[in-house]
Amino acid sequence: MTTHAATPSAVPASSSDFARKAVGLVPGLVLLAVIGYAGKLAETWFTEIGTSNGWSFPKIEYVLWAIVFGLIITNTVGIHPIFKPGIATYEFWLKLGIVLLGARFLLGDVLKLGGVSLALVVIELFVAIGVVVLIGRWFGLGPKLISLLAIGSSICGVSAIIAGKGAIDADDEDASFAIAAILALGAFGLFAYPAIGHLIGLSAHEFGLWAGLAVDNTAEATAAGALYSDEAAKVAVLAKSTRNATIGFVVLGFALFWAARGQAHAVGNRAAFLWAKFPKFVLGFLVVSALATAGAIAKADLTSLGNLSRWAFLLTFAGVGLSTDFRAIRRQGLRPFAVGALAELTVTVVTLGLVVAASAWIGL
Repeated sequence: MTTHAATPSAVPASSSDFARKAVGLVPGLVLLAVIGYAGKLAETWFTEIGTSNGWSFPKIEYVLWAIVFGLIITNTVGIHPIFKPGIATYEFWLKLGIVLLGARFLLGDVLKLGGVSLALVVIELFVAIGVVVLIGRWFGLGPKLISLLAIGSSICGVSAIIAGKGAIDADDEDASFAIAAILALGAFGLFAYPAIGHLIGLSAHEFGLWAGLAVDNTAEATAAGALYSDEAAKVAVLAKSTRNATIGFVVLGFALFWAARGQAHAVGNRAAFLWAKFPKFVLGFLVVSALATAGAIAKADLTSLGNLSRWAFLLTFAGVGLSTDFRAIRRQGLRPFAVGALAELTVTVVTLGLVVAASAWIGL
């Protein structure tokens, strides 16, 4: 019997394409890992220097170091195109980190978010959408740009804008403007919120709930909570995931509005539409949490999964810094940014007031 060696043409095109794409991710993934690990080393080094010299200052978490290192690289020397595919995976690591984080929550912990907090999420949605629409009209922005800013500000930033763009047939330019504004505001909130929280003495639960309600992007909300405390990060993830879960309903509402005006595709099966837009990583988080609650995962494995979530977040936060180019944001123009900033300020003040009032009157 004669055997023939496989020729390159015998390899399915899809397999070769997959291999090529996988190899293309490597440089960016290595850069994410290097910057993230550098952030971890900087945290340890800075703490040791302070302790050995008797200096007293707040601990600077690896989260902030990784983001700052990424910001410095992107906004000085820039990013070579070879790194960009791998860097773009940071949202995947964010979602994976949140799913794995479920190992650190029993379902009882998830339910601790409570009815009051859930009510605050609903209020935040209406306030954010209403404020963006009013201010956007005042500034004379296009109606679809206003819709995208409202979707991004009320739910989960860039992911919501991308989902909304297809649902309402918005232009690429409008989506770019909205994304630039949301990214700029997220970068500002990441640094401002923890400082404000410490200044006014918010508890970890109060701050986590506030960050989850007010910060647009999931990555920045998670990072802001982590900068405050581990407990604050857990609450921020819960509150932000609750907001994320409403994405299908909010995007559906805008899609129906624009379809009625004849400027978007009509929505057929609404249940299928909601499922398509629903963030599946939220379900993954709940499944892992349910398994942990049921005792289906050994305690040692729960610890390992929790540690893996931190490593996933390490790559995420490095990606946040590397993906924030202030020069590109500046080129997008000031009006969308001004609308987003005013809306963000309003939502920040309103949600902070709601959290403080709920904590004082009802208890969280």
